[in-house]
Amino acid sequence: MKVSMSIALGNGGGRSVVDDYVERVSRARAEGFTRVWTPQMPWEPDLCSVVAVALREVSDVEIGASVLPIQVAHPMLTAQRALTLSRLSGNRFRVGLGLNHPSMSEELWGVPWVKPVRRMTEYLDGLLPLLSGVAADVVGELVTTRGSLDLPDASAPPVYLAALGTQMLRVAGRRAAGTLTWMTGPRTLANHVGPTLRDAAAEAGRSPADVKVVAILPVCVTDDAPAVKAGAAEEFQIYGTLPSYRAMLDREGFANPEDTAIIGDEAAVTARIEEFRAAGVDEFVGQPIGDGEETLARTRALLRRVGTR
Repeated sequence: MKVSMSIALGNGGGRSVVDDYVERVSRARAEGFTRVWTPQMPWEPDLCSVVAVALREVSDVEIGASVLPIQVAHPMLTAQRALTLSRLSGNRFRVGLGLNHPSMSEELWGVPWVKPVRRMTEYLDGLLPLLSGVAADVVGELVTTRGSLDLPDASAPPVYLAALGTQMLRVAGRRAAGTLTWMTGPRTLANHVGPTLRDAAAEAGRSPADVKVVAILPVCVTDDAPAVKAGAAEEFQIYGTLPSYRAMLDREGFANPEDTAIIGDEAAVTARIEEFRAAGVDEFVGQPIGDGEETLARTRALLRRVGTR
């Protein structure tokens, strides 16, 4: 199981967002991580623009978007961005796509939350040919894509889907490199996510080994687990109200989002991460949480040690 790190984009904390992000990616690489994943939050700077600089500044790290919401970017724009990043970095960019959530789609962007699986399918109908250097000519019910791109020598980056429900997992298994999950426990990954994804891949004539389960979880190595968990309860409260995550919490038997966070001393955190290896996860991505650089450094060090096993 590969172990990677999640690095939030943020607002720079009073510094240049680009400088701050590049510094953190560079530190992760120096500490031994070869891949990082970064979410695109609706209120943050444009992830692809910042990642372009990081890929140029840090020459031997892969960066994945976890994830880009498809409602606010046409497939042709996403293909342009992805191929540009792939070309400038020597194919070190990974594309993660998602639908976000009904409230954000409708309230922030004015895009009705209707037929989400169809929307993703039609999005891929336009995107995947473009990434492969083929013209797209697809008229969909929700997404239409026509045209071609002129980006020679750009390799198609792998595309992952933020998929938790059965139908979206089946789309990912048939057509994508795998799935990116957030706040999803090992029982659910072992009994629902992995089997659904890989069965769909096999039905589509693909090798189940060609589709990956990438699990992203909050992690903190600390001697004061109750205090960190209380902070996590406040920080992640919203996920208990979002239907897709609520369903995964219920499957796992977790009452609240903070129950998914991996918090404890080195032995406790290592043991819980190993549960994900046993669950068939291909890549575990730790998002360090907690107060203070000492705690964050301790967490990063533990993640790196687990990743070298």
